[in-house]
Amino acid sequence: MSLQLETMPYRHVLDVPAMGSAVRIARETAELVLTECGVGLRHPSVGPALLILAELVTNAVRHAAVCSPVITVTYAHGPGVFAFAVHDRHPHQPALFGALADAPGSGLAMVVEMTVELGGTAVVRADANGRGKAVRITLPL
Repeated sequence: MSLQLETMPYRHVLDVPAMGSAVRIARETAELVLTECGVGLRHPSVGPALLILAELVTNAVRHAAVCSPVITVTYAHGPGVFAFAVHDRHPHQPALFGALADAPGSGLAMVVEMTVELGGTAVVRADANGRGKAVRITLPL
């Protein structure tokens, strides 16, 4: 299910300042995107998707704001799938699946666990210049 966000029929890009309000704005935008794409907010994957998104944006605000005053969230929707990516300009690339072993119970471990339980995928993609990354989540609907 590792679909490219760029190839999905619906895409929305949001730039937010790397501050606490970014979490609320990213969640509210996700709700609008899902509604616009015809996905009911009571769909069983929506709540977990919003929680995963909030954790990733929180991590970007907490750990990358010094290098990345703006965080970019890309939302994408296609047949049977909802995906999003949280991009910042900090070079550190977290080991998503290493978090399960090294930091069980952490926010990043929770992101990976929930994504896998939903049958989705989680990947980190480095920028071509190595000065940033995006954490991409793809979830079936």
